[in-house]
Amino acid sequence: MQGKDDLQRPKIFGSTTVGSKGQVVIPVNARQEMGIEAGTTLLVFKALGGQGLVLLKVDAIEQMMTMVSQHLTEFEKLLEGYKSPKATGENGE
Repeated sequence: MQGKDDLQRPKIFGSTTVGSKGQVVIPVNARQEMGIEAGTTLLVFKALGGQGLVLLKVDAIEQMMTMVSQHLTEFEKLLEGYKSPKATGENGE
């Protein structure tokens, strides 16, 4: 599991070159550390004003979306407490 510092501190794994078919090789140390194996699906995002790419594992995106969904549900429940007649006063107070 990544710590807070891991999300803030970039790590350089090395370099790669785009081949004639548009393919790149992810350095072995990056694959090992990140748990990327043959068949792992990665989503590719444009970054840095069009000067870079970000690769994210689909599994990580799914976990992130689940966590965000849970937090949104909790937030909605909190907001409902402010919308209830009890919270605003039934007689307009």
